[in-house]
Amino acid sequence: MWIPTEHEKYGVVIASFRGTVPYGLSLEIGDTVQILEKCDGWYRGFALKNPNIKGIFPSSYVHLKNACVKNKGQFEMVIPTEDSVITEMTSTLRDWGTMWKQLYVRNEGDLFHRLWHIMNEILDLRRQVLVGHLTHDRMKDVKRHITARLDWGNEQLGLDLVPRKEYAMVDPEDISITELYRLMEHRHRKKDTPVQASCHHLFVQMKSLMCSNLGEELEVIFSLFDSKENRPISERFFLRLNRNGLPKAPDKPERHCSLFVDLGSSELRKDIYITVHIIRIGRMGAGEKKNACSVQYRRPFGCAVLSIADLLAGETKDDLILKVYMCNTESEWYQIHENIIKKLNARYNLTGSNAGLAVSLQLLHGDIEQIRREYSSVFSHGVSITRKLGFSNIIMPGEMRNDLYITIERGEFEKGGKSVARNVEVTMFIVDSSGLPLKDFISFGSGEPPASEYHSFVLYHNNSPRWSELLKLPIPVDKFRGAHIRFEFRHCSTKEKGEKKLFGFSFVPLMQEDGRTLPDGTHELIVHKCEENTNLQDTTRYLKLPFSKGIFLGNNNQAMKATKESFWITSFLCSTKLTQNGDMLDLLKWRTHPDKITGCLSKLKEIDGSEIVKFLQDTLDTLFGILDENSQKYGSKVFDSLVHIINLLQDSKFHHFKPVMDTYIESHFAGALAYRDLIKVLKWYVDRITEAERQEHIQEVLKAQEYIFKYIVQSRRLFSLATGGQNEDEFRCCIQELLMSVRFFLSQESKGSRALSQSQAVFLSSFPAVYSELLKLFDVREVANLVQDTLGSLPTIMHVDDSLQAIKLQCIGKTVESQLYTNPDSRYILLPVVLHHLHIHLQEQKDLIMCARILSNVFCLIKKNSSEKSVLEEIDVIVASLLDILLRTILEITSRPQPSSSAMRLQFQDVTGEFVACLLSLLRQMTDRHYQQLLDSFNTKEDLRDFLLQIFTVFRILIRPEMFPKDWTVMRLVANNVIITTVLYLSDALRKNFLNENFDYKIWDSYFYLAVIFINQLCLQLEMFTPSKKKKVLEKYGDMRVTMGCEIFSMWQNLGEHKLHFIPALIGPFLEVTLIPQPDLRNVMIPIFHDMMDWEQRRSGNFKQVEAKLIDKLDSLMSEGKGDETYRELFNSILLKKIERETWRESGVSLIATVTRLMERLLDYRDCMKMGEVDGKKIGCTVSLLNFYKTELNKEEMYIRYIHKLYDLHLKAQNFTEAAYTLLLYDELLEWSDRPLREFLTYPMQTEWQRKEHLHLTIIQNFDRGKCWENGIILCRKIAEQYESYYDYRNLSKMRMMEASLYDKIMDQQRLEPEFFRVGFYGKKFPFFLRNKEFVCRGHDYERLEAFQQRMLNEFPHAIAMQHANQPDETIFQAEAQYLQIYAVTPIPESQEVLQREGVPDNIKSFYKVNHIWKFRYDRPFHKGTKDKENEFKSLWVERTSLYLVQSLPGISRWFEVEKREVVEMSPLENAIEVLENKNQQLKTLISQCQTRQMQNINPLTMCLNGVIDAAVNGGVSRYQEAFFVKEYILSHPEDGEKIARLRELMLEQAQILEFGLAVHEKFVPQDMRPLHKKLVDQFFVMKSSLGIQEFSACIQASPVHFPNGSPRVCRNSAPASMSPDGTRVIPRRSPLSYPAVNRYSSSSLSSQASAEVSNITGQSESSDEVFNMQPSPSTSSLSSTHSASPNVTSSAPSSARASPLLSDKHKHSRENSCLSPRERPCSAIYPTPVEPSQRMLFNHIGDGALPRSDPNLSAPEKAVNPTPSSWSLDSGKEAKNMSDSGKLISPPVPPRPTQTASPARHTTAVSPSPAGRSPMKQGSVQSFTPSPVEYHSPGLTSNSPVLSGSYSSGISSLSRCSTSETSGFENQVNEQSAAAPGPGPEEPVRKESKTPPPYSVYERTLRRPVPLPHSLSIPVAAEPPALPPKPLAARPGHLENGTRRTEPGPRPRPLPRKVSQL
Repeated sequence: MWIPTEHEKYGVVIASFRGTVPYGLSLEIGDTVQILEKCDGWYRGFALKNPNIKGIFPSSYVHLKNACVKNKGQFEMVIPTEDSVITEMTSTLRDWGTMWKQLYVRNEGDLFHRLWHIMNEILDLRRQVLVGHLTHDRMKDVKRHITARLDWGNEQLGLDLVPRKEYAMVDPEDISITELYRLMEHRHRKKDTPVQASCHHLFVQMKSLMCSNLGEELEVIFSLFDSKENRPISERFFLRLNRNGLPKAPDKPERHCSLFVDLGSSELRKDIYITVHIIRIGRMGAGEKKNACSVQYRRPFGCAVLSIADLLAGETKDDLILKVYMCNTESEWYQIHENIIKKLNARYNLTGSNAGLAVSLQLLHGDIEQIRREYSSVFSHGVSITRKLGFSNIIMPGEMRNDLYITIERGEFEKGGKSVARNVEVTMFIVDSSGLPLKDFISFGSGEPPASEYHSFVLYHNNSPRWSELLKLPIPVDKFRGAHIRFEFRHCSTKEKGEKKLFGFSFVPLMQEDGRTLPDGTHELIVHKCEENTNLQDTTRYLKLPFSKGIFLGNNNQAMKATKESFWITSFLCSTKLTQNGDMLDLLKWRTHPDKITGCLSKLKEIDGSEIVKFLQDTLDTLFGILDENSQKYGSKVFDSLVHIINLLQDSKFHHFKPVMDTYIESHFAGALAYRDLIKVLKWYVDRITEAERQEHIQEVLKAQEYIFKYIVQSRRLFSLATGGQNEDEFRCCIQELLMSVRFFLSQESKGSRALSQSQAVFLSSFPAVYSELLKLFDVREVANLVQDTLGSLPTIMHVDDSLQAIKLQCIGKTVESQLYTNPDSRYILLPVVLHHLHIHLQEQKDLIMCARILSNVFCLIKKNSSEKSVLEEIDVIVASLLDILLRTILEITSRPQPSSSAMRLQFQDVTGEFVACLLSLLRQMTDRHYQQLLDSFNTKEDLRDFLLQIFTVFRILIRPEMFPKDWTVMRLVANNVIITTVLYLSDALRKNFLNENFDYKIWDSYFYLAVIFINQLCLQLEMFTPSKKKKVLEKYGDMRVTMGCEIFSMWQNLGEHKLHFIPALIGPFLEVTLIPQPDLRNVMIPIFHDMMDWEQRRSGNFKQVEAKLIDKLDSLMSEGKGDETYRELFNSILLKKIERETWRESGVSLIATVTRLMERLLDYRDCMKMGEVDGKKIGCTVSLLNFYKTELNKEEMYIRYIHKLYDLHLKAQNFTEAAYTLLLYDELLEWSDRPLREFLTYPMQTEWQRKEHLHLTIIQNFDRGKCWENGIILCRKIAEQYESYYDYRNLSKMRMMEASLYDKIMDQQRLEPEFFRVGFYGKKFPFFLRNKEFVCRGHDYERLEAFQQRMLNEFPHAIAMQHANQPDETIFQAEAQYLQIYAVTPIPESQEVLQREGVPDNIKSFYKVNHIWKFRYDRPFHKGTKDKENEFKSLWVERTSLYLVQSLPGISRWFEVEKREVVEMSPLENAIEVLENKNQQLKTLISQCQTRQMQNINPLTMCLNGVIDAAVNGGVSRYQEAFFVKEYILSHPEDGEKIARLRELMLEQAQILEFGLAVHEKFVPQDMRPLHKKLVDQFFVMKSSLGIQEFSACIQASPVHFPNGSPRVCRNSAPASMSPDGTRVIPRRSPLSYPAVNRYSSSSLSSQASAEVSNITGQSESSDEVFNMQPSPSTSSLSSTHSASPNVTSSAPSSARASPLLSDKHKHSRENSCLSPRERPCSAIYPTPVEPSQRMLFNHIGDGALPRSDPNLSAPEKAVNPTPSSWSLDSGKEAKNMSDSGKLISPPVPPRPTQTASPARHTTAVSPSPAGRSPMKQGSVQSFTPSPVEYHSPGLTSNSPVLSGSYSSGISSLSRCSTSETSGFENQVNEQSAAAPGPGPEEPVRKESKTPPPYSVYERTLRRPVPLPHSLSIPVAAEPPALPPKPLAARPGHLENGTRRTEPGPRPRPLPRKVSQL
């Protein structure tokens, strides 16, 4: 039986439980669980991470922990009773754990590892806390470490700042908001601004001296030198180096490391230097011989300096090398460091180029104890401490020092009978009073133990030596009295023995007889002469002598004898026990000289402060002793002296002595009667304030009042103890009178008297410190009333001195912070006066920082939820007094401009934050009663309205993101909780007072606006929080957005007919609210839109306004990342349901559908824009949205915005052509007018003409960068027309030059032709704009199918590539997946005129082949019926699919959707015809190129000839003969007779071309290829015989018509001959070289097409190598198989062809050597042959497009040809199309073409319902150049059939290289027998009139006068090549006047100027 648990409530899972039992709860190790029930070793409960799922689990899997339960029962809450730091650690580490893994995923390795270390460290510290064996101090230390690390991690991971009090998290509900703000502020500041240390220390480590000429021991002396004051500021650090320049005691770090301590901030400046003096120990001269002298002297060696400024950057200076300068002139040694600092170092030599002193320096900051903790290793190893000279900046009580500093300055000595000056050495001893030398009290510096004697260094031959050596004598106080210092002077001989001879001495006593020590300063000592053997041990003999000049003992004239020689020293005493001051000594010994008391008290003020504090207790005892002695006589003087001492302790140098005085008062003070005199004198001074002229002394007294009161109170207590509380009333009366005097003086207005106001300020500054003293003697209420009366007496006039007002406020502040104010009784008394002064200051907006601080303190004391009566009354008072002014203040300070300086800005933010916290505190403490009283207090509705507007405005300010730092989520949530509570109170007032006839739009609008921005706050979007944080917020506050949303809905419903005021203004804000992903909020808010539609419908009969606003706002909001697919569905379903019963349902459904469709597109757009790089998906999505705005919504501004977004995307992706087309969309909206345009996007305010000009120039620039120069030229002309019309010749000239440069670029620069790919996007997972649609995409430069396919798969990483080219079925369309179907397609140019015209360079043609393409095609081979294994061509059909796009490529996108597709099938015979036509055309082109010397290499022609002849000889052609010329085929296909004849004609024509080609080949073939040529000739005759041809002359009559480039021509007007299909009749045929189209590659193989299909699907590369491997002949015949190896088609090329020898790889890969085109596509007239760079040339595009037919059964259109005498001329006609002229760009002229019906053998399948194709269908003869078979054409059969046009392709990948264009030849020729006009025939499909070209097309499909070419471009025949006999053709009439072209030769007319469309 399950029993509810009593104690087992909370536990931690210690082993994972899978939960496999019924009702089992799956748990992981470490989960925390709450237990509800128990039963037989099982618990029932839930994991805290997922409280919604409850289940059972074994009790043994859980470790129970102590916890307390709140709200016992169904909704009980369990809180673990462990240390709050442990709880925080646990939850924080859990949150970090998931984020830590994400760091690894995001590759943030550095933070990942640092956080890992911190987490381990926290776990270790947690373990220590849990064990519980730590001492109290250690526990505090550990918690401090833990919280510091938690804060660091939270900051690094961007988590919230945690408010803490004594290391524990605080609950915001348990403290006031002002206190919470301060805690947050404190932690924020701690994080942001490290406290500047006031104390600094310099660490010095000596490494070595690097110098070449060492060999003697050295002494190195470091010190700090102030170059500004020219004095040392520190003691010396002294160390010894050995002969190698290394420290002598390396094992003792304290001997070579030192810490220069107690440097103040003022000493860290650039004129403080580290000076290093180096003394050598050795012989007198550095170069002396070793045996010259054995005595060692200290001699100057060198000096180095370094500015401390180099260390201020804070970096450690390791291994710093200081330059060491040697002193040449020893007399200047004492100032060598000064000269180096002054840059006078030219007079010194460096010790060597590589020499230097190696030291390590580091500047440390903080007090010495902190340094000891942080750099413990330094101190543990040992370091010597080098102090500052004298006392540090702050003298600490108890500091014991007695250091005498002696500087050996200089001497003046006589020669002493010598010819040269002396070498003087000074020796110093300290001698005690008994005459014995003191041992070890002479310190050379830190780092060296003290010595008993000192020897100075010796200056060579110098009678006026200057040493300037500083020594410290740490002599104990007890040995000071009677001791003296003796200086002995010796001459150091440089002779053999090197002895030192004593010649004089000086001495100086340390203490004078009156007890004063040697005064500080320089002393000139007398040098007493003596002999070497003089005994100085007996001190009595010389102590009676005078020691200093000017100080003579008695009238002893002996002193005068030594006046010529002097010795100077400087002394400086640093002692806490001894004094040099006689006045101090006199004061302390006042009882011995009572007559001097007055003088001593007067002189006390002149005594140095350090002397007074040294003897503070003695001095105070003296003063109160004097007071007790005679208070009448000395009372005033003692009082003044006491004031002086008290104020002395205010000095920062001595303020640490305040505790000494406090201790004195508490423990040592014994003046029980002193209070009377003190009160009396103090009152006397206060009474004199208003009258006194000079206030300085009075101010000093007032400044000292705190300690005066301390003495008064302590004295009174001592008196009461002694007397049992006598005279209590008298004392109270005295105090009352004193405070009365104070109140009187405070109430006086200064009236221009600055001194009085200063005195008032001084009193107020120190008055609050008196409260605590008064509380020791008086009751709390008494003191409160005294203080209230005193503060209340202050004048309230604000125009008085500002500084006084500030001080007054500070006094109020200190009062609030005082102990007195914390008591509720006294607080209630003091609060009115505090609020009164605050109100005055806030009203004047003065001293806001202080006001904020006081207010914060006021609210900190009022605890939340205190229901005590006193607290409620206090709140009443505060609300009445301050609420209004507080709101005004916040409005005022937030509307001010923020200060520029960062410090001021911080202060500004602080004061704002504090006021906000005060307001929130006040509002949170207000109860229903307070709100009711507040609302009732307004007399009029106007006042209430103003108040509500004010508070709503303030709330809007509080919600601003910048109000608090971003990691202050705790503070924001508290603020929001207060705001929503207040708004709920105030909304009632709004409903009651401002509805119906009192309706006020402004206040309601303010309310709704506040509610909306409240809901939209970032800190309330719980979806962005971690699960644990979200759970905490929901538990504490719930979802405040839903609460506010319900309130909005409720208030909206109350509005009634007033709703119309807010339509459409509130649509945007409410829409923003509904986009928040909170289901409850959406369900509440979305119905409001229905309400808006309904009211708008009632008002205006439609809801256009609602629709317009919805659409406008949706775009901006969704682009910000708001909204999702769920919202779209919810919006749709809720509103559709709501409008079901409305009369306006239809229009409502339409609106909802439009908005929903827009959402779909916007969501797609947003998802695409999240991608990093610009890809097709982004661009396609933008195009879709742009078109939606244009076509469906007609939103011009949004349309233009998206034009520019698309333009930016194109620029980023470097799609310059597309960028230009995109900008043309905007350009077309503008006119050449002077209408002014506003500033928009990046455009300035300008006229329409200027903007259009700017756009034109930008578009031209982009067309130029995209190498689309032809389009640029058209725009250049357009803008040039404008310049010309305005006579702006300067710009016109520039534009013409630009146009010319574009023409140059067309001719000179190489352009790559892009590949085109068809992409199908199938499946529901694709974005809306792609879903189940197919597109054609323009590839990038050099991009092949495989690369394109990979790019698409990268863009859609979840997509599956389909491995076939068949149309997918419905299951694929509806699949919840993404399928991509990709294969290459061939572009079919719409305009053919330029491509077919002779003499047009390929540079020009290349543009027309791949631009303005609407139509694309691809071919798929298949076998129909039974496949003939012997000859596969009998059943090999081709399915040709044509795709028509919605817009031409290139355009505003790299891809456009397919609008229509058509499918036709080509019979095997048509296939064969097309292949032969292509091959013949290719041969003609190569021959022509060879003749005109355009080929530098004849290999392509050789390869082509070899391929055709070799394949034909070995059986290639015979396969066609077997398939189509046999009797069975002719009988079974009677309708193909004409086609069979055509095939026969092409075969014979190929033979003629080959014969001529061989003749040309023979002329140019190099010597080493002659054998191959001979072989070709031999094989050619074999081939002719296999075709049944003996000699052409037998059946063809010769004609003297020539090739245009010198080759023989065959005339068409030869007499016809007949030949039946089986060889009995000669078929009329064309001139063998009359077919247009140039082909790229050297072979066209029918056998590769099927394999191409496979490779297309799989995306494999189909390189030449692969193809050649399939088909060994590199140039197989045009008759070999077009369809190789698909899975069901075997290679059917003739066996001989497969066995033919391979040519060299160079020839195999001719297309790879080409750089003219990026595409491996078979060539046609559109795609000229790429050759090696050395072979690049211009090609002639030649021939007629259709064959003349003599068969009378052919229909007129099929026979429509127009023979011309020139077989190499371009027979061009003009297509008649009824297209509009207006505003279009003219494209090159298009020839007219008659319609021909399709052969019955072709079957058409129209996929799209569109009635006609996008572009007119044309026909040409095409041929493949690679062994790919996919493109063939039969111009004679399908001149203009739309279903037959297009290029062949065999699947996916072959489209990129195996398809050719159909348009390489003429599609339409007009027969001379045809009387038809040159317009289209009755069956020709014409583009729908409604299909206007896109506005961004730079083409114009308008009619233009045809410009025929000269009929003949013949060149006289060359002598070498033999002429071929003419073809037997029907007689050709000689008159062409009625034809469509001129036949007489003439110059080619200049084309008409083209017009730019009006964009």
